[in-house]
Amino acid sequence: MAVPDVDPARALADLRALRELTEDERGAQRVAWTDTWARARAWLRERLDDLPAPVAVDADEAGNLWAVLRGSSPRTVILGSHIDSVPDGGWLDGALGVLGGLEVMRAIAAAGEPPVTVALVDWADEEGARFGRSLLGSGLATGDLDPSTLSGVHDRDGVALADALSEHGVDLASAPRARARLDDAAAYLELHIEQGPVLERAGLPVGVVTGTAGVERHAVTVRGQAVQGGAFPMDARRDALVAGARLVLAVRASARAAGDDRGRATVGDIAVRPGIPTAVPGACDLVVDQRHPDAAALQAMLAAVRDEARTIAAEEGVEVEWERTWAIDPVAFDDGLVALAEEAAREVTGDSARLFSGALHDAAAVARAGVPAAMLFVQSRGGISHAREEDSRPEHVEAGVRALALLAARAIERTAPARR
Repeated sequence: MAVPDVDPARALADLRALRELTEDERGAQRVAWTDTWARARAWLRERLDDLPAPVAVDADEAGNLWAVLRGSSPRTVILGSHIDSVPDGGWLDGALGVLGGLEVMRAIAAAGEPPVTVALVDWADEEGARFGRSLLGSGLATGDLDPSTLSGVHDRDGVALADALSEHGVDLASAPRARARLDDAAAYLELHIEQGPVLERAGLPVGVVTGTAGVERHAVTVRGQAVQGGAFPMDARRDALVAGARLVLAVRASARAAGDDRGRATVGDIAVRPGIPTAVPGACDLVVDQRHPDAAALQAMLAAVRDEARTIAAEEGVEVEWERTWAIDPVAFDDGLVALAEEAAREVTGDSARLFSGALHDAAAVARAGVPAAMLFVQSRGGISHAREEDSRPEHVEAGVRALALLAARAIERTAPARR
């Protein structure tokens, strides 16, 4: 198949229009299952209605939005990402893959009937910002997430996840039926910003992702004793926050002890009770997130923190309770598609690099479902993401869209039935 005649500047204009629609002075506010996210979805549907050929646009049972351009074969090459954001997020995270994919689909549609079917998907709630369940739409559609495990999940305002989804037309119990959308999938391609500094350090506009890291995420509760801070002696305290602070440092040390630079460990959510200035905290709740592309190294990181937690508990006179809230294995992307992605990046920019992703992406859920997948990364300025300051150079964004178009053409060639 000929390389689609894309207009990367048009994709950039779409991204800026979405930013104008859904950003305030703090950043992007496209949190899934909110009015702003629904408004972004409606805007995307309008863009899909303007494609130069008819496409079937609808949402699946898990709330993922699909646009399907029928080809000569039902075998399908899927382009996709997500337009939901974290609160006060950036303008490119997720949206680049959807609107870059839209531009590639627009160009393919303009060229006539493709030899295979081409689909664009906007996965619902990749970020998990409201309910703490990342890759929600893709996980439900691929079978990674069992709806029965989500029945007790609520947001910070006490709204049940099932009720929030119902307001947007999604029946949680029926969500696994969305798996049928992948029955004819031959390839899944995702364009995304890197969200890290590796490509910037290397001076490369575009890179190729070899796979995603495994994740161990735990809710940890440290239980001590709440007492009056002004009256209680220091040596008699069972301070849950002090123990929690030591645990935070142990989490950071676990990544450094992994033996390479691929370990990631974060405590991004912490709260104390009773939470008043004059009381020694009697409880400290925190979330530990650990990642590594090697499964054995990831388990070693987790074991190191749990061992240190036992030491801290004994020394501080507290109890530490662990609850695993999420875990996924490392995922390697399809070797053939990774090679094609590298070829595309080199042809467009003159050079490329292979790197793993420590961040989560829908591509990993799709790959775990048995669909060959690959990702392209675009350089992030300063490696910043999930913040209003998130940015990429316009020429790098456009290079990413061109590389995605070339990769899509190669994937379509690989998928199309052989001519007789």
